[in-house]
Amino acid sequence: MPEPPVPVQPVRAKLVDVAEAAGVSKATVSKVLNGRDLSVREETRQRVHEAARTLGYRPHSGARALAGASTHALALLVPALANPTYVTIARGAYQRARELGYLSLLAEDFDGQEADESFSDLVQDGRVDGLLIASARPGHSLVDTVRRSSIPHVFLNRSVDGSGRNVTMDVARSSITALDHLHSLGHRAIGHIAGPPGITPSDARTEAFLLHAKQLGLHAAPVASGDFTEDGGVSATLQLLGMVKGGGPLPVTALYTSSLAQAIGAMGAIRSLGLRIPEDVSVVGNDDLPVAGHLCPPLTTVAMPLYDLGTTAVDALVAAIEGTLMGDIVVPTEPRLVSRGSTTAPGATP
Repeated sequence: MPEPPVPVQPVRAKLVDVAEAAGVSKATVSKVLNGRDLSVREETRQRVHEAARTLGYRPHSGARALAGASTHALALLVPALANPTYVTIARGAYQRARELGYLSLLAEDFDGQEADESFSDLVQDGRVDGLLIASARPGHSLVDTVRRSSIPHVFLNRSVDGSGRNVTMDVARSSITALDHLHSLGHRAIGHIAGPPGITPSDARTEAFLLHAKQLGLHAAPVASGDFTEDGGVSATLQLLGMVKGGGPLPVTALYTSSLAQAIGAMGAIRSLGLRIPEDVSVVGNDDLPVAGHLCPPLTTVAMPLYDLGTTAVDALVAAIEGTLMGDIVVPTEPRLVSRGSTTAPGATP
């Protein structure tokens, strides 16, 4: 006799199934079914409840319990884990979060893998209590998502106009510090390798560079933009040096970069043109990490308060979670010059 058929267990409907049936996001379904956001339109509410009834959706008991409880976890969104700048920021954030009884989670958010409503879902589903967003840029969908919601969040190392949630450093002072150092050595033609346009720290640094260069009376202060990467430093350096290959007059005798990675790329590009560092071209990098002292030659940098940025951002976010909005904050620690072997007077002999 044939074996009796094994009964098929019904597949339990999930939150994503309700969202697809109702034509809304998972975050919206979560808010409607938990009654946590009265801003959702009544038509949408009815559609969500109808989809849930049709599919037989029942919230997971564990998730329902978490929805009203604090997880004491924060999510830090950074633009690229390959950028060493964010290692120090993340360390500061993690340490301060731990001191305050929170766990700091790290997520990457870059072009091609953008953080969208899935990250706000972390809050709506009760998995984290707030977001530390270091990846805000013009047109980023997450900025609009958090602006429309009550999700506790702060922007760090980025500014969103009118948000009242920005935690930044005095990046203008970093340009002034670098220029004053190079000017004191005798440089009068100094190029700046900026970050991508539209990124607030990059724009502020470039604006301060051009203004202070004018105040110092520099003969030349050209600017070229590139990604905050080694390749970005290479392409911008070749542009600023005009593809000079030995012998001809240099358009600039010094470069100031927006990131350590750009400085490393710039040093490689300078050597590829048959030029010496610092005898032909001096280089100053932004941000000071241990690797800067082990380059050849050791790199002069402007040390930024990256660790303090991470701790301050966590303080601001926890205050927001507890119902106190601190407003825009600039970390009070000023940039400082770390002088090493990559800078000297123009035309110096070895």
